[in-house]
Amino acid sequence: MFSLQEAGGAAVDRHERTSLDPDDWQALRNQGHRMLDDMFDHLQALATKPVWQPAPSSVRAEFDMPLPVEGSDLADVHAIFRDNILPYGSGNIHPGFMGWVQGGSTVTGMLAEMLAGGLNANLGGRDHMPIEVERQIIRWTREIFSFPETAGGIFLTGASQANFVAVQIARCRKLGRDVRATGLSDETRLVAYASSEVHGCIPRAFEMAGIGSNQLRRVAVNEFGQIDVDALERAILRDRQEGLVPFLVIGSAGTVNTGAVDDLAGLRHIAHSYDLHFHIDGALGALGVLSPGLAHLFAGIDSCDSLAFDFHKWGQVPYDAGFLLVRDSEWQRQTFASDAAYLSRAATGLAGGDWWPCDYGPDLSRGFRALKTWFTLKTYGVKALGEAMSANCRLARRLAERIEQESALKLLAPVALNIVCFAYVGMDGSIPASINAHIVERLHAEGRVAPSLTHLNGQPAIRAAIVNHRTREADIDQLVLSVLTIGSRQDLPQC
Repeated sequence: MFSLQEAGGAAVDRHERTSLDPDDWQALRNQGHRMLDDMFDHLQALATKPVWQPAPSSVRAEFDMPLPVEGSDLADVHAIFRDNILPYGSGNIHPGFMGWVQGGSTVTGMLAEMLAGGLNANLGGRDHMPIEVERQIIRWTREIFSFPETAGGIFLTGASQANFVAVQIARCRKLGRDVRATGLSDETRLVAYASSEVHGCIPRAFEMAGIGSNQLRRVAVNEFGQIDVDALERAILRDRQEGLVPFLVIGSAGTVNTGAVDDLAGLRHIAHSYDLHFHIDGALGALGVLSPGLAHLFAGIDSCDSLAFDFHKWGQVPYDAGFLLVRDSEWQRQTFASDAAYLSRAATGLAGGDWWPCDYGPDLSRGFRALKTWFTLKTYGVKALGEAMSANCRLARRLAERIEQESALKLLAPVALNIVCFAYVGMDGSIPASINAHIVERLHAEGRVAPSLTHLNGQPAIRAAIVNHRTREADIDQLVLSVLTIGSRQDLPQC
């Protein structure tokens, strides 16, 4: 009968062996180094590769196989990754990627993610050092945004979940902890407010919370894409007169379409005047406070009651690393803490510890997102991260200048941060706006630069979101040249 040699040298029948550790650690070490070197090679040569390319049918067929019953050699599995996954990613780490607001990550973050995977810590609670790393990030985040010592926070998958959790916290603040058990009564007609440019995850949060997206008032924006504060106040007064219960106002620290930053100080004043929870969706731009040249754009962000943002965007941490910062951590406990026999606490031992994240957010099973964030902040420092953000914004302004120099292009919105929306209109301005959708598709297929498509005032617009620390002026110039070249082609549909 076939047998394996354990590390201690004893022969063990395969049917009795249940450990998934290797028999030959040196062979595994060698294979691991090859895998790591492949990733280093890939990252080092990013600029020479396409931003994106479609996977051929033969590659897709590799992932339509039956469930594996018997195992495969790790080297063979890695070869499938190297040949069939690595070349066909979404491209957000590439310097020419400008499609959506997605960070480019770093090699340091990748290595930290590997360490976190090896440790396999569950950060739901208990007394272990990974919990302390997350608490360190909370303290650093309080410092970044000038929040008080009472503030708490928690890692989540992203700002979509963080915004949802903030809605739950605001609801409990307004109605009390009992709402967790009783739910919303027919008489309790909560209403909230955000700009018409608010991210789509916000109305979805109201749907998931059982409040309903119809209870979110989407207030008009001004010429700069910011919420109209006067219109907001009129909406609040009108709802109060109709017997509704305003409980929450949501500001945007960088709208998803154009990067506009709301008048956050003005929103704080409104929230204070009408006893509303003041939340900020800062997924796109909040970390811009780390840049001395950008921080003034976010005046008032330190006054909010809760703030959602993503380390995995401008913070350049690998996905996923969303975060919610809350002015008073007791609001989190009021919303989420509960007793469970299987989560009994102790004064000492592994079941000890005075901060269990499961009391402050919705998850019990939680990965070690804090480690890659800690590594990123420790390795680069906030000064370098802020400088990278400033560089992104300088590139956005350069792109806007290039657009305004080209008569065949038209800038469609003011450039507030790092997002530029424009259109190809032709030399005489007569080209239909719909052609821009076709231009974006061609750009993706060519693989040199990859903006996305959005709609402003009902018209298609090319949207360049410059978030990657690797993007350079040459990539901006390539975008302009490619749009002009493709737009002038006779084979593009003209309607």
